Amino acid sequence: MVKERARILVVGGGYVGMYTALRLQHRMKREIARDELEITVVTPDPYMTYQPFLPEAAAGAISPRHVVVPLRRVLGRCRVIAGEVTRIDHARRTATLTTPATQEKGGTETLTYDELVLAPGSVSRTLPIPGLLDYGIGFKTVEEAIGLRNHVIEQMDIASSTRDPAIRDAALTFVFVGGGYAGVEALGELEDMARYAARYYHNLKPEDMKWILVEASDRILPEVGEEMGRYTVTQLRRRNIQVLLGTRLESCADRVARLSDGQRFPTRTVVWTAGVKPHPLLAATDLPRDDRGRLKCTAELTVEGVAHAWSAGDAAAVPDVTAAGPGALTAPNAQHAVRQAKVLADNIARTLRGEPLERYAHKYVGSVASLGLHKGVAQVYGRRLKGYPAWFMHRAYHLSRVPTFNRKARVLAEWTLAGLFKREIVSLGSLEHPRAEFELAAGGKHPLDPNINPKGSS
Repeated sequence: MVKERARILVVGGGYVGMYTALRLQHRMKREIARDELEITVVTPDPYMTYQPFLPEAAAGAISPRHVVVPLRRVLGRCRVIAGEVTRIDHARRTATLTTPATQEKGGTETLTYDELVLAPGSVSRTLPIPGLLDYGIGFKTVEEAIGLRNHVIEQMDIASSTRDPAIRDAALTFVFVGGGYAGVEALGELEDMARYAARYYHNLKPEDMKWILVEASDRILPEVGEEMGRYTVTQLRRRNIQVLLGTRLESCADRVARLSDGQRFPTRTVVWTAGVKPHPLLAATDLPRDDRGRLKCTAELTVEGVAHAWSAGDAAAVPDVTAAGPGALTAPNAQHAVRQAKVLADNIARTLRGEPLERYAHKYVGSVASLGLHKGVAQVYGRRLKGYPAWFMHRAYHLSRVPTFNRKARVLAEWTLAGLFKREIVSLGSLEHPRAEFELAAGGKHPLDPNINPKGSS
């Protein structure tokens, strides 16, 4: 048993961070009650985002608050700090962090620990493309998902209120870059929503909108297999969605998307979902990393060659012991992250109790993807599904995986109500600038740009 008070620091509140802390507080509740163990979770946002539901949140099928899990509610025996770790000196067992309080004073805070769980996740992988920083929209957080929904409806409002064909065409052209889960599911759900919303505009038709998917490789959704990837391309093209394979975005400056095949699309919407990269925090540590910037880990989820340091998920290069050949790594997805978190927490408990560690071994069971309401693709245990059965499996699987019974019940209730009533097609873009209206009324200017519509999201 634990003899001295152990301090565990969990950096990150995503899949790995939350599930590790959750399992630790359950397995070590006696030690916590005796004040022999302290678990601290440091995360920029005090909630965990269930990312597979972001496309449905963007389409209005799920409330944004039901896509996130409040950490302070589920981690009742842990200390949750809303802040960001900026540097880790593992040799000295210290972490430097900033919080809203320290930022006001321009300083930092230092935490000491005995065991480190480093799981900051990943960030969007961007490229030096002209105009991307100015006009690109990400799709990795719930804020981005809701902002994108507001933006799409706002573009429909702009197109409906003008007779200028150039403005109208640019407003109704939506370019998505990246053919992975995030890009395909976001495109499918939002196109479905916009197609439904068009019936309420007297001068807009679904055929007036251009939806374009740009993918640099020769296939999309590689996780569901080549056959299901081809099926997805066929289904998207039947919905008049242009799928451009082997094509790259070269520029989106001046609100014009220029592609490597020579095509040009005037557009006010460029959604960037072309992959992720390890969190920049990993470079500010003294821990070993691989050539892609991820932490080198063992099958027991310890950092290679370093004592008392652990990692999993997107930030970690974890060996796949179930693979046939050597050197294989587990895929950086939610399916592995959740299972790795459980093994990681168990191994920390075993370390504190002097017990042998367990190796992480999990075979990839398959993947499911939604392409809009009642449409989807899936490959599970080698079996392929498409259409309504795949969509139903997608919802059933993720409903079973979303954390807490509270969230499961709320999401199920929203799906039930959505089947009985019509969709909401309201844009609340002013939420992004809540003080703009008051500042204008007080005689001031818009806080960001006097040319920006204070009611809009763009």
